[in-house]
Amino acid sequence: MKTNRYHLPGLLFFCLWVLIPASLLAQPKRKAADPKTWKLGVALYTFNPFPFPEQLAKADSAGLKFVEGYTFGKAGAELRDSLIMNLSPSGIKKLTGYVRDKGLLMESIYLTGGKTIDKWVSEFKIAKQLNVKYVTAEPPVDLWDAVDSLAGAYGMKVALHNHWQGVSAYWHPDSVLAALKNHPNFRVCADLGHWPKSGINPVEGLRKLEGHLIALHLKDIAAYNDPKLKDVRVGTGVIDFPAVFRELQRQGFTGHIIIERDTQEKPSNLPSVIQTVRYYRETIGMKPVR
Repeated sequence: MKTNRYHLPGLLFFCLWVLIPASLLAQPKRKAADPKTWKLGVALYTFNPFPFPEQLAKADSAGLKFVEGYTFGKAGAELRDSLIMNLSPSGIKKLTGYVRDKGLLMESIYLTGGKTIDKWVSEFKIAKQLNVKYVTAEPPVDLWDAVDSLAGAYGMKVALHNHWQGVSAYWHPDSVLAALKNHPNFRVCADLGHWPKSGINPVEGLRKLEGHLIALHLKDIAAYNDPKLKDVRVGTGVIDFPAVFRELQRQGFTGHIIIERDTQEKPSNLPSVIQTVRYYRETIGMKPVR
């Protein structure tokens, strides 16, 4: 029987499929991340009793490079202690100067937003002036489409942040996935310390949100299923951080890990942050800082 020349491509493909091991035909796995490339920083809210310049000084004292601002913080005496969200363009320019002079990088800022799109426009303008790469926020459900469009217009992403059940629309990873659907400019900033308050294991939460994470808020909590609890120093609570870091590594995570404290220790959270930096570096296998 003669072989039709038009059948040859199919025959060759069949032969290759039979002869080549299945492992070589499988889709390539995501490359594991190198934890040393993660961007460790601190949320300036950690130092919220202090104005912006002092917050930066404390972040610098902790040996950190990255900071995350927040729009409801005080800008400092030179700017009459105005809230950042109320500053003029010249005031915002001063803030960028403070960050630059400290040798820090502010690649994200937490937006308060509001119930109307005008509030979001105002804060996106500030974020744009600060030249951040993404904003961390919890936009109202009825504004998802509008906020997603704004993010696209301003050339940045919205990292959806979670508080706990009863407080936040984003308390469960499934609700975050619902928000991500059909919103190309939405990503995720997972707050590890808030998930346990709603009974969610952080490792399982991260696994559900694989492929969407661009940042974490690094904090710990003393117990599960108690929304009244405030955070504790990282490594002293119930969260299995070695497992968290292994999961991030498996996912190929390349984003920001932002230390955050809600509890205010006296005289400040600086010793707590320094301890967290040390714990983090030891846990992921980096040399301790001086």
